[in-house]
Amino acid sequence: MRKFFGTDGIRGLTNRVPMTAEVAMRVGMAAGAHFLRGTHKHRVVIGKDTRLSGYMLENALVAGFTSVGMDVVQVGPMPTPAIAMLTRSMRADLGVMISASHNPFHDNGIKLFGPDGYKLSDADEAQIERLLATEPKLAESAQIGRAKRIDDARGRYIHAVKQSLPESVRLDGLKIVLDCANGAAYNSAPTVFWELGADVVAVGVTPNGLNINDKCGSTAPGLLQETVVASGADIGIALDGDADRLIVVDEAGTIVDGDQIMALIGASWARQGKLKGGGVVATVMSNLGLERFLEGQGLTLERTKVGDRYVLERMRSGGFNVGGEQSGHMILSDHATTGDGTLAALQLLAELVGTGKPASELLHQFDAVPQLLKNVRFAGGAPLDDAAVKAAIAEGEAELAGRGRLVIRASGTEPLIRVMAEGDDAAQVERVVDMICDAVRAATA
Repeated sequence: MRKFFGTDGIRGLTNRVPMTAEVAMRVGMAAGAHFLRGTHKHRVVIGKDTRLSGYMLENALVAGFTSVGMDVVQVGPMPTPAIAMLTRSMRADLGVMISASHNPFHDNGIKLFGPDGYKLSDADEAQIERLLATEPKLAESAQIGRAKRIDDARGRYIHAVKQSLPESVRLDGLKIVLDCANGAAYNSAPTVFWELGADVVAVGVTPNGLNINDKCGSTAPGLLQETVVASGADIGIALDGDADRLIVVDEAGTIVDGDQIMALIGASWARQGKLKGGGVVATVMSNLGLERFLEGQGLTLERTKVGDRYVLERMRSGGFNVGGEQSGHMILSDHATTGDGTLAALQLLAELVGTGKPASELLHQFDAVPQLLKNVRFAGGAPLDDAAVKAAIAEGEAELAGRGRLVIRASGTEPLIRVMAEGDDAAQVERVVDMICDAVRAATA
């Protein structure tokens, strides 16, 4: 049973275990010790988003890494995908991103990347967990690591992201509203689009340590919708706090989710002969309409458990280069080892410029099938093992057979049972979801 690592690194309320300076220092010691391999001088790259607690956790991590003999490179506020990229390009042994992604400012987290720029494997995380429970082996006095802050890291990332597009692609004449969630991309993302020629209206670019994801960004797109319509922009793009995901708004202010983005990029890359694996990888939550659309293009939709790490695992094992989540995580593995909202947005904008179509047309690749998700909170036990719940699920599956899908799962972070159904008949979908939710409530009463 893991004590610290969850589905995406270590995360929690700051100044409460595990998000304390003490634990962060121990994580630095343990992760540093785990990645001390060979006789070369070892190096770790540390980045963060704009949360107030980032200063505290960064300094604690620096102390931990240097105490076991690792040199530290600090790059300041940078998107999560930038840390993955810099870890590889700087030949570092480890990368660290201090962020709680789309959570409010009072949460924070520690994400770790291996020397290849990919998130750590379960085996690596398990070994670091074991080292956290042991007394660290400190470096000899003369072998303590050094810490250095570099100033050009942002420029390196901006250059790398722009290189994902052919040099012939420019965004001249395109008016873009960009909401950076007062987060890690507040400086880099507007610069990327401006350097490519776009007219950028930037919001959510005044971080103060407390306003990250506060009524802005991909999880609160109201500000983006209003600004797109008011400014007469061609498109709106909202990133989350660490900029590894995006949500898009068309010129009419309509929200476009990750399924439509995957449909557009997958179909476009297939036409250009760039798509690998013969399809797209997504999670069980992606809409049935996406699956049908891809089948119509002669492509497949591979489904995984919820979580971008599972999407990436399937992409790597199956040779795919396009994958993502309905929530807006887009992984384009030809260019990045993790989700990158800015990079994915560039692919969309290139299509917008190349086709000359309005965003409302371009980003409506398919009609979504009616989909409904409801959560049922429970106090304890295992409701999904209850005989009556199993019977209700079987009945729902039989009713939707051939016309829809049913996905029932326990939340990995909260005591919730998530009940999702989709199908061509919205009333039938709602009836099936409610029937199963009622059975879960009765089992936990």
